[in-house]
Amino acid sequence: MLQNYKQLSKMRLSLLVVSTAAAGYAAGSKERIDWAGLGWTCLGTMMASSSANALNQVYERVNDGLMKRTMNRPLPTGRMSVRHALAFAALAGAGGVWLLADKTNLTTAALGAANIALYAGVYTPLKQISIANTWVGAIVGAVPPLMGWAAATGGLDAGAAILGAGLYFWQMPHFMALAWMCKADYAAGGYRMLSLIDATGRRTAACALRNCIYLFPLGALATWLGITSPYFAYESAFITGGMMLTAAKFYGSPSNANARLLFRASLLHLPLFMAAFLLHRVPNTNEDKAGLLMLNARRLGLGQPLGPEDLQRSSPAGPADSLQRQEAEDDDESLGQQTIAGLARVRLSFLPLPFVGVLPAVQLSCPSKASCEEAGGEAEGQQQQQDGDGKGAKAAGKE
Repeated sequence: MLQNYKQLSKMRLSLLVVSTAAAGYAAGSKERIDWAGLGWTCLGTMMASSSANALNQVYERVNDGLMKRTMNRPLPTGRMSVRHALAFAALAGAGGVWLLADKTNLTTAALGAANIALYAGVYTPLKQISIANTWVGAIVGAVPPLMGWAAATGGLDAGAAILGAGLYFWQMPHFMALAWMCKADYAAGGYRMLSLIDATGRRTAACALRNCIYLFPLGALATWLGITSPYFAYESAFITGGMMLTAAKFYGSPSNANARLLFRASLLHLPLFMAAFLLHRVPNTNEDKAGLLMLNARRLGLGQPLGPEDLQRSSPAGPADSLQRQEAEDDDESLGQQTIAGLARVRLSFLPLPFVGVLPAVQLSCPSKASCEEAGGEAEGQQQQQDGDGKGAKAAGKE
């Protein structure tokens, strides 16, 4: 029975979903990661993903029986009833969303619930109607890192957008390569895929290559926004460039061998991209983001070249030098804050995540309940200290 549940929840896929959510949580954290919050986020995401996958298999149980890759799943073989699978999906989905709402925040829970609905209610039936299902499925895959980021920060901002865009664009070459290799199986199952209406393979390969190109500038954008250090811009360009070469080879000669090469490159790209992002992330403290934005723009050659005053910002100085540097930093900050207001804390109301704009705009001072309790304890201690100081001052005045 345990094996049936593993297949019903698509355990390997769910673990990949959880890993991207965990990466989003770690990337959005401050200097120290709240491990308890990370654990609750991963558990809630796993339950939500398992629910969506179970509902997907209930809907596609007849189609799954026609495909070699899926005919041994619990529902096509009769090892599990539809009612049993629906009960599992309902319990996992409700439990996962409740857990995310209780242990993290409403934004994370809303994203989890919306993703279940999008995967099971839109993407799954669309697979038998239109080739657009791949693009909708890519939105589903881009949401888990947003959930992790929202759980860590209490909201969604430009850092979440970078991660979401990275996952969205990565999925297109990954699934285009898979669709080309498995097109006979997809045709037998009755699914609509771009590869089935593309006799030469050029359109499929072009879509894969185009989305690799879209991935390329994300590293520089993350650096410019102050989300990562400049090292990520170079490393992500190198990592993405490797996958882009395999996509170009697939485009030049569409074949199963070249599609398999691109597929394997995509499997290597995702963990390397996420690892580089985490390695070079700037802790999400929202401190001096404006100055960092301007400095990183200059490092990338997007503004005035670095001057001696920029190079001296990290070196010790006397009181007079400190005053001059503070005035210069204030000038940079006033300009940078205007840019930050529109970029670094922007709400995700644009594609490829159109539904996020209708979610509650929750921005908490402390993202998780554990953090709120900790912050509340510190505030109470400070208040007691202030009360004690006030009483001492009154007593001294009476004397």
